[in-house]
This record gives sequence, C-alpha cells and structure tokens, in this order.
Amino acid sequence: MRGISRFSAGTFLMFVLFAHFMAGGIAEGKGIPSVRKQSYDVVVAGGGIGGIAAAIQAARLGASVLVVEPSAWIGGQATAAGVSTMDDLSRLRSGLYLEFITKLRGYYEPLGKSMGTCYWDARSVAFEPYIGQRMLYEMIDETRKGGQNTLDILLSSTVTEVRREKRTVRGLTVHNAGGAHKITCRVLIDATEYGDILPLAKTAYRAGNSISPFVDPEAMIQDITWVAVIQKYPGGIPGHLRMTTPLPGYELARRNYESYVTRDGMDFKGTYPVTLPVNFVSHNAYRGLPDSSSHWGYDANRENWPHISKCGVNWGNDYPGKYGWNGKRGLPAAYLENPDLRRRVERDALIKTLHFIYYMQNELGENWSVADDEYHHPVLPQAAEGLPDEWLEIVRRMPPIPYVRESRRIVGDFTLTSAELLKNSLSYRDGQTNQEFPDAIAIGGYILDLHGADTDSDMEWIFDEKAAAVQHNRPRGPFQVPLRALVPQDTDGLLAAEKNLSMSRLAAGALRLQPISMMTGQAAGALAALSIRDGVQPRALPAVRVQRALLEAGVVLSLCKYSDVPPAHPYHNATQIANLYRLVVPVEPPHAPSYNISDLDDAVLAMAIIKGHDKGVFGVDEMLTWRETVAMMEKARSASGTALGNIPPLGDKPDAFVNRGQFAKALCDAFGFLQPGVFANGGEKGQFFSLPEHPNTPAVAALAPLGILDLYKSEREFRFGRPVTRGEAAEMVMRAMTIAKLP
Repeated sequence: MRGISRFSAGTFLMFVLFAHFMAGGIAEGKGIPSVRKQSYDVVVAGGGIGGIAAAIQAARLGASVLVVEPSAWIGGQATAAGVSTMDDLSRLRSGLYLEFITKLRGYYEPLGKSMGTCYWDARSVAFEPYIGQRMLYEMIDETRKGGQNTLDILLSSTVTEVRREKRTVRGLTVHNAGGAHKITCRVLIDATEYGDILPLAKTAYRAGNSISPFVDPEAMIQDITWVAVIQKYPGGIPGHLRMTTPLPGYELARRNYESYVTRDGMDFKGTYPVTLPVNFVSHNAYRGLPDSSSHWGYDANRENWPHISKCGVNWGNDYPGKYGWNGKRGLPAAYLENPDLRRRVERDALIKTLHFIYYMQNELGENWSVADDEYHHPVLPQAAEGLPDEWLEIVRRMPPIPYVRESRRIVGDFTLTSAELLKNSLSYRDGQTNQEFPDAIAIGGYILDLHGADTDSDMEWIFDEKAAAVQHNRPRGPFQVPLRALVPQDTDGLLAAEKNLSMSRLAAGALRLQPISMMTGQAAGALAALSIRDGVQPRALPAVRVQRALLEAGVVLSLCKYSDVPPAHPYHNATQIANLYRLVVPVEPPHAPSYNISDLDDAVLAMAIIKGHDKGVFGVDEMLTWRETVAMMEKARSASGTALGNIPPLGDKPDAFVNRGQFAKALCDAFGFLQPGVFANGGEKGQFFSLPEHPNTPAVAALAPLGILDLYKSEREFRFGRPVTRGEAAEMVMRAMTIAKLP
C-alpha cells in the first residue's frame, strides 16, 4: 500500500524512545540527568558522529547547545554502532575529524599501539569504540571551557514533537525517564540516524526513491548491520561468553557465513575483488582494531594479521544481505516509517550477527567471543527479548544501536547527485578546470557504495541515476559537499546533518561514512551558530561566513593545492576562498590525473605527486593589476550578500599595478564601508598605525577598525603607495566578504 504509514509520527517516536532507553549502555560521559534549561540557541537531535561535531562547532562559536541522544552512547556509527574503522579514502583529514584522530593517536601512541589496523593496510585508521567515545567527551569538555560555553548532552532521550510557527521551527518536546520537557530553540539540527525529525517537523523528505507525503513503503533502501566487536581469548573463552546452543535460523546463517569465511579459506592477496571465502585471519584483518587490553601491538601489515586480537564483525552480516527481502535486495523504506517493522528488522539483524558468534566458536573453532571491555548494558536491549538465557551475556556486550546506512533525506532547493560529485571530483584533473562548489563546506572521498537496493528500479531516475551510474559516476578524486545540501526547501530554523542531507540515494552512498558525516556536521553547527549571531535564517546567511569560520577551525575546503601556498602559509585560508569563488585566476592550476579513489596505491596518482602535478601555482607574491582588482570586487561583493556599494570602474589603465591605498578605496566602494551610518559586523578594533595625509586616508581609517587590514598591523605607518600582492588581496577581500553589512 502506498502513502504514509498508518502509524503516527508521535507513536513512532515514543517507540524509538522506549527501544533506545532499553538499549542504554554504560557511557563514560558527561550527560546531564535531566533538561536543565528551557531554551537553547541550537538543539541537535542525535548524538552521532555528525551530531556531536555540529554541537561542538556551534558551542565553540558561542551558541548554547543541547544534544538529545536516544541511546546512552554518543558517537553514533563510529562508536555506538561499532563501525570504528574509518572510511576516509580521500585521506584529507582536517577540522574536527583531524582533531578527533589526533586525540586518539595521543592515547594509543604512548601505549605503543598503531591505529593502522584495518582494511589490510597499515595506513588505515581504527580505534576501539569506547576509546572513541572517551575522546569525543574530552573534546566536549574542552569546548565547555569550564562552563564558559553551554554544551549539554541529554542521553536516553528522544524528540517526540517539533513545534512550528508557519514555516519556522520554534521548539520541540523531549521525552525521557523524567517525563516530557518542552524546549525552545532557534535552530534544530536533525542528526538522527534515521532522519526521524523530518516527519515531526513536517518538512518534505525522500525515503528510498519516493518522496513525502507519498512515501512508498516498498521503495528499497540499503541493508543495516548489527556489528559485533570481538576479541581473542588466548586462555580460553570465558564460560559466560561461549555459546553451545545455536539460535533458531542458524542453518541458513551458517550457509551464508560459509561463503565468506572458513577454516581453510583463502589468504587475502591484496587485490580486489576479494576471493571468497577467506580464512579467519584475513577476516579479522579487514576490520582489525587496536587492543588496549593486550600487551602486544600490531598493525595491518600482512605479517601482523595473525596477531590481531580485536576486530569488528561487519562482513557477511548485512541484513537482510544476500538472501534479500521479498525477492529484492535491501530493506523496504517502511523500515524507516513503521515502528513495528523497524523493531523486527533490528532484532533479526542482531540475531544474524549472533549466528556469526556461534559459527566462529563452533564451526571455525576459534577462541574468540564478544569483547568484554567495550559495551555492557545494565538493561538488555529490547531486541534481546525472548532470547535464551545462554545468549544474554553476549547481547549485553553488543553495540547499543545498529549501523544504519540510509535514512530519510531532506528535500532542498538543491539536491546533490552522483553526476555532480563526479564532475566536482574532476576539478583540475584530466585537463578539467575549476569545478569546485563555491559554497563548499566539507571534502570527502569515497566510492558510490550501496549495500543492496542497487538495481535500476531502486534508483532515482529523476536525477538520471540508474544502476550503471554506480560505476559511471564514481568519483575520480576527493569531492566537496555544498552548504545548500544542509538546508531544507520549505522549513526555516531546521538543518540536516549525518545522512539526512539533500542528496540522491547514490550520492548518499559516498556521504554516509564517518569522516564526511563528521565534517558536514561541523558545517551544520557553524551555519546554525552564525545565522543566530547575525540574526538571519540559515538559508539567508552567505556561505562565505560559514566557510571562513570553518577555515579558522582548521577545515580544508578547496580541492586545489598550490606549491607556493602551503598549509602553514598566512594566506592559505584566503587562497581557498579565492579558489571557491574564482576571485583570481591562478598563475598555473594543478594538472593532476583522475585516479581510482578506492586504491591507496594507485600508480597514476603516485607518479603525479612525485612530479608535482597535484599542485599549481597561485602567484601569492605577484603584484595585482587593476583589472584583477575590479574582477575580484565584483565576484566578492556578489558572494558577500551585501546590497551596499558599487563596483569601481575599469578605467583607462586596467593593467596597471594596484597600490594599498587604491585597493583600500576599492574595497570601501565595493562594500559600502564609507557610507554614512554603516558599520559592518566586525566591531570596533581601534587604529593600529598612524595615517599620513592622503586622498585614501578615509578608506584606510574605515577598514582598519574592522580587521580588514590586520595583515599590515605590524607596520608603524600605513604605506599607501606599496603594491598589493595577490595573496594580500585575497586576504583583505575574504575579510571584507565576511563582515559586509547584510540587508
């Protein structure tokens, strides 16, 4: 039957509340026991890896933030779901993701342990889920600065109502063991694992290849997986973790697992596709994890595979997996919409992984069981209801939530598609020029990876996507995510994070992974906080303001690298803005080749790096002409969102070099900084150098207090006649763009 499920949104969310409260684990953290404020600037629904990143970034920008998380864990797919082997094929680690990884290295390196333990490759990144959660809480505590910033975490709690006034979200109701709590907020971010806020907010969304309000419950979405974290017990498996009686349905599961891993299976040879079945050692090296409980260290180099003593089980246990759902691959969208079906599917997914525990111990004869130092639920999850007593201690040590690969997705004014990802990834590759998104807020890198629901009939033909597009539109390098994908078409005061962005199903296959979810979450938090600061709705905030905040937080936004502007260069951020908005033409763009993004040893890419073709030349120290100045002002003013000012004329000497006084006057003309009664959002900062008599003294006097001329603040006197370099121009224009007066 087509159309909305017969279950109401309120009934559905009460189910989610109960299910996740019953699945609560031991969190090391700093959650508050009850709602302590009735109003927050930003509420983040969902404490997954994207939601926590959003909360941290918003709080660091001065917003008061509440995170509402249904389970007792934070970190979502990366910790609570047990998928702590990072899928970052782009290897472009920056922002909060880099901060997170750096903290983890600070934990493991003193122990003599490598984080490169997974995917049969020592260059990978993996960690134990409980250590990942601990590091996230450390980042949260550092963000709070002893109470200077408000960042509250409410665990085992669920949003059950969203309040709107016309098209704007104004507040929500949260339920937990303490009852119902009404909270007001200025921006609500849906970072839930399922996109559960979207129907409550009455905003349009996609589910599978259908769209609300006419969601097709039979439209297919990707498999889920209930991961297990398993550990070797050299002295023998403890009795309470050794299973002797299989669960019902084991025979079908045994046949499934025999096709993936056997006693006499193949060694992984380092080439794809993997020849199946593999042996148990190769299986464990796929999702290998560091092991804090062991005195031994190892990485994912081949000679160390037999020494791996902890790993995730996330191979062969997708649900429904190879046997499908009513003759189709994947799950029906009703899994997202129908609480009874969701409960049944997640129970069956849990049992499928429990079958692997039995298979591993009794068919493979391995002294492995669930890790005893990761999860421990005082109250058993609802999915364990009715299981034999023998299995309950195993379930008590399973992740509290499943790994959900596909959720509801907002309908935005813009929808990111796989074709756009491909085009964007070819920026500066194979002779292509700048194809960057001007409003880019994150960089990812992954294949278009669908686990099931990958036939023509499952795709969104409206976006010209069919099954063949999985290969045809595969990114050929890192790609960007535009800010537009975070903003719903028909609702203000609401943003999307995690897997809930405005994107096609196939694009979501590359954006659902932990690193890019963390990066887009960080961007959502910045957008929320800055829109509140500037008194506008998120959709009205110029992207460049978010971009500057992200750049200052260490996020890399541009796909273009320059040999003359390394990351430590003072104008590195400004040249990225110049790339995104095409403010100035580089002296020489990169000439990199496209490559197989799933191959860390791609020979084409390696040779390009050796030859330096992956980097261009910006011309950071070259002098700027008046023609270039006028072009910069026109593009920058448009992107800034201001309605003030006028572009200076080209004049009769367009190729003459520009001096500092002329450039200051051009900035004032373009952005209206000299107009009476206008003071941009930068705030009074004072004068830091003396100003001699000069026709352009008023322009310099107007710009200096706004911070636009801070690059010259070490000079005792402003040098009007000194030429402006391209790097200096990019820096001043970036600052002007982000403090210009909004309408």
